[in-house]
Amino acid sequence: MKTERLDKLVSDRTDLSRAEAKKAIRAGRVQLAGQVLTQPEMQVQPSLGLTLDGQPLRLAGELYVMLNKPTGLLTAARDSRAGTVMDLLPEVFSRRKCMPVGRLDKDTSGLLLFTTDGELAHRLLSPRRKVAKVYEALVTGQLDAADVQAFLQGIDLKDFTALPARLHILAAGEAESRCQVVLTEGKHRQVRRMLGSRGHEVLSLHRLRFGPLALDPQLAPGQYRELHPDEVQALKEAVDLV
Repeated sequence: MKTERLDKLVSDRTDLSRAEAKKAIRAGRVQLAGQVLTQPEMQVQPSLGLTLDGQPLRLAGELYVMLNKPTGLLTAARDSRAGTVMDLLPEVFSRRKCMPVGRLDKDTSGLLLFTTDGELAHRLLSPRRKVAKVYEALVTGQLDAADVQAFLQGIDLKDFTALPARLHILAAGEAESRCQVVLTEGKHRQVRRMLGSRGHEVLSLHRLRFGPLALDPQLAPGQYRELHPDEVQALKEAVDLV
């Protein structure tokens, strides 16, 4: 049976650095079946039920996380000039290379998925899988049936023709309108460009769904949680990864 150093195992499955994990172990904060472990260098089996401060260590395996992204942050692993979405997640996620699946623009908020599961991420982003993304937008001007029809037909943009998409008008006023956009592509600033081509500037944009995964309404902007097993299963089924 494969074993690992205790301090490395604790660091890999918590928010502690390697040095912090060593201190926690020496302080008697790590236990196995009620027995305190105090030697950071000892070899243990990863499958054992270790606890830190009485709480089970995060299980090994792939990570799946949803974040309610606020505006103002880049979707990037790091950036020397601006804050990124990784700043909102514990360091253990970046250490395990739990990265965003696709991108949301700096000025777009809402559901952003992170995972260490490279195959799932690849399939979710593959154009041939046609995984739907749902956005809610506030735009200038009055949306009408002609806009809905234009989306259904596909919209010619400067560098590509957007595939047919669904535009649902939620409220339409002379000055501003609110709508939902459902599309299966994810090109740079695509929703904004499609609406802009119809003469409607996007004032705010928020992603509600990514395939079968809906943004948890309990998550405030900037908050995250790991996905439930049924949510992970639904994502895998959506891209035939079962």
